[in-house]
Amino acid sequence: MTDRYAVFGNPIAHSKSPAIHADFARQTAQDLVYEALLAPLDGFADAVRAFAAGGRGANVTVPFKEEAYRLASRLTPRAELAGAVNTLLFATGEIVGDNTDGAGLVRDLCANLGCALAGQRILLLGAGGAARGALGPLLDAHPAALVVANRTPDKARELAARFSAHFAAHGPVRGCAYPELAGQTFDLVINATSASLGGELPPLPAGVFAPDSLAYDMMYGKGDTPFMAFARAQGAARVADGLGMLVEQAAEAFFVWRGVRPDGAPLLARLRAAA
Repeated sequence: MTDRYAVFGNPIAHSKSPAIHADFARQTAQDLVYEALLAPLDGFADAVRAFAAGGRGANVTVPFKEEAYRLASRLTPRAELAGAVNTLLFATGEIVGDNTDGAGLVRDLCANLGCALAGQRILLLGAGGAARGALGPLLDAHPAALVVANRTPDKARELAARFSAHFAAHGPVRGCAYPELAGQTFDLVINATSASLGGELPPLPAGVFAPDSLAYDMMYGKGDTPFMAFARAQGAARVADGLGMLVEQAAEAFFVWRGVRPDGAPLLARLRAAA
């Protein structure tokens, strides 16, 4: 019997996940189908439970990652730490919540982009579900420092305190408001906000990009996002969008579901060529 998987979001019509998982299924000879499902903003939990009656697993995207965390009956350690879930596994009456975002981000940064994270000064923009999923794997790479900036600084400070307690030996973690970044420079600046979806830019002060820095936007689309364009104008050495993260977090989710890890690099190259 063909196993069913899906991604839940709102909006969701733009999602590349069905094509990505179809490619992974062919690559690994797995018998499955994967579809994109629009969940009502006030009906996410009901939509997931209905799908779980016959489905094997699901991904979760904007704006439901923190709601998925609350819905799960059991959490993996990385999802528990993140406080956000992007991958669900339905098994023996349970809804198991996992988070593959950070693993996908770090693999894209290190394997696909050749960015060494150890000893680097990292700036993470945003304090929502995407940022929460990224923090643990980024800190596991032993950066020299990691700063979380957010429009609501108390959220950034709370998040920094949460992860500082867990990664006490991994280097300092600090939360702040955007204006507090003035006068500081970073080797890697990651935009984990959803500002690019609306064609907007986080309120970054000038001068945060070190001369050899990489500016990374978790969003993706045709051409530069506003964040990427700003980073170029500010002297960032390299810019990248989140297409590689999308592919690599999907490969990690596929492994969680199927026990086999697809190679994301060939698919990513094809997606880049077709863009």
